[in-house]
Amino acid sequence: MTTQTIRPQVDQQAQGNRRTLTVLALLVVAMVGLAYASVPLYDLFCRVTGYGGTTQVVTENADAIIIDHPVKVRFDANVNPSLNWRFEPVDAPVTLNPGEEVIINYRATNLGDVPSVGTSTFNVTPVKAGPHFMKLDCFCFIEQALAPGESVLMPVRFFIDPAIVESVDTAEIKEIILSYTFFPALAGTKS
Repeated sequence: MTTQTIRPQVDQQAQGNRRTLTVLALLVVAMVGLAYASVPLYDLFCRVTGYGGTTQVVTENADAIIIDHPVKVRFDANVNPSLNWRFEPVDAPVTLNPGEEVIINYRATNLGDVPSVGTSTFNVTPVKAGPHFMKLDCFCFIEQALAPGESVLMPVRFFIDPAIVESVDTAEIKEIILSYTFFPALAGTKS
């Protein structure tokens, strides 16, 4: 082989390597972008569909209250182990009629000796109750900054959509569990 035949092969191989590198770089950028977009897109999907027990957020209370169909709502609180907080429901379970507005409180306390920031996610059980659990005011997905030893009350205002009694799938629901889990905020300081 002569130098003239080797040179075009080397150029073709280098060009192929650059093309492969470019495609791989674009693939990595797309994967990173999808990873960042997946959380808000999944949250949006869950909010719209009620998937996974995700509750609905509304701005107005129900127009009617359905009497004689009481639903008990219990409250659950969890903290990711990497966040040095105590998080607990303050209020006892409540029994309400669909359409009736209720305000309950959770309490978060920073047990660490440094400030920390947390954010919470939520869901309801049974999952099929999610589309009927309407939150008017909530602390979820909002970064909460707590100084060392600081404790704060976090209210949740909600009602059960009266439509829960109209569906064959949900009319038998007599108890719902509202559950929150606090995690360290991405921009926050871990304690």
